[in-house]
Amino acid sequence: MAILISWWIFPFISSLMWLSMLLGLLLEWVTNGEAHLPSMEPSQTIAYISDTGAFNLKPLFIAGSFVTVIFLDIGFFAERWLRHTGRLAKNTSRTQKALSVLSLLFALVGAAGLCLLSIMDTYRHSRIHNLGLGLFIIGYVISAIFLCAEYQRLGIHYRNHKVLAASFWVKLAFIVIEVALAIAFIVHSSVTHDWNTAAILEWAVSFVFTFYIMSFVIDLLPSVRTKSHIPQGHKDMIMAESGMPLGDRQRFSQSSTTYESNLVNDSAGPNQPGAKYEVPAGAPAPRRGLPRLFSNLA
Repeated sequence: MAILISWWIFPFISSLMWLSMLLGLLLEWVTNGEAHLPSMEPSQTIAYISDTGAFNLKPLFIAGSFVTVIFLDIGFFAERWLRHTGRLAKNTSRTQKALSVLSLLFALVGAAGLCLLSIMDTYRHSRIHNLGLGLFIIGYVISAIFLCAEYQRLGIHYRNHKVLAASFWVKLAFIVIEVALAIAFIVHSSVTHDWNTAAILEWAVSFVFTFYIMSFVIDLLPSVRTKSHIPQGHKDMIMAESGMPLGDRQRFSQSSTTYESNLVNDSAGPNQPGAKYEVPAGAPAPRRGLPRLFSNLA
């Protein structure tokens, strides 16, 4: 069964726009003979992204940056709203909600930084451009840190939702890689003045950002509602309304292969036909309504 268009499409479009823009800037510079652009240092032979986006392709740089952050920020707001309404696993504490809001605020800072650096190009406004670059990297890295902290706490409460752990590790990898690349970039561009190495590192930082954007597709896919799939958060509400205690719900999800793998997989993919409702040994019998709701998912 086809996956329905839902909120996941916004970070998906954002990542495609970002990747397409980067490839467009890079390929245009390569196919034009790797020209030495006016904004490049005399000894520099590899162009920065900022160099390629400061002249003929500046409209592409601006448009690509704005579309990327607008659709990505919609994804951020969607994640917060879906978690609040219960279509994704709901926050279980004020701390989790605070971490989510802080992540959203710093994502807006990063978005503002990217828009600023794309408009104020490095050739004509180098200081403001560098300020925007700093806001872009710092904003999204700090946002990812708060998001990791939220997902780590959610994962403790919702051990049956493996997608939370997957998203946590993807974002943690993004933080580690981006911080390492950013430090190396600063050293080579400001200390050793190895412009070519710094340019390569800048391209690497930007391409890695593509995978961070794509991780929000993983986050939002479980909210999709189809005939054979109910949203992530609604699964928990169904079991909670059945009277099943939290510990039994977790044991149910972990010990029942049919439930975890076939019946209500923690993604938006189709469930396997013939899935049946199974209760593991020792778990209390669910109240009226639970078997009917689950049997309709097959």
